[in-house]
Amino acid sequence: MSGTVLETPRLRLRPFRESDAADVYAYAKDPRVGPIAGWPPHQSEEESREIIRTVFSAPGVFAIELWETGTVIGSVGFVGNHPAGAIPDRPDDEVGYALHPAYWGRGLMSEAVEAVLEYGFTQINFQRIWCGHYAGNWRSKRAMEKCGFRYQFSRTEFVALMGEARQAYFYLLTKENWRERISGAL
Repeated sequence: MSGTVLETPRLRLRPFRESDAADVYAYAKDPRVGPIAGWPPHQSEEESREIIRTVFSAPGVFAIELWETGTVIGSVGFVGNHPAGAIPDRPDDEVGYALHPAYWGRGLMSEAVEAVLEYGFTQINFQRIWCGHYAGNWRSKRAMEKCGFRYQFSRTEFVALMGEARQAYFYLLTKENWRERISGAL
């Protein structure tokens, strides 16, 4: 899984490299990106490099690279959470993502998430994939719904990195629903 590369018409999803730190910092320092997703803006390129070494080095996490420029404009991948709890013999995970604001509104995140969904359902054999957002992050909600996720439940959560409680909304896409959705699109 660690060397996996996924390709879409406009994007290459690939493992992060430490040399991506400047690109990551370019979007992660923006106060419109991290706080709404539950993490503070990065304070330096070195902090972004450390996130690449720790958080972004996990299996199933991808740098979102634009084909036309080779620039990393975001991240997408599996974050290892099971919002409703794991079900034995039914592997599932949660997909998370972030995107540079200069690229919002172009359908790029939906394109990236669709590739990760296909990978998760066909290569990893997940049965369910979750996605969630905090109150106020309505762009993220729209991307989830565009990718076929369906609302399941909400709850108040303590967001440790931000030091506050927030309302969180969780959405689910099952392998069966994903198959129906893609077969209907063909």
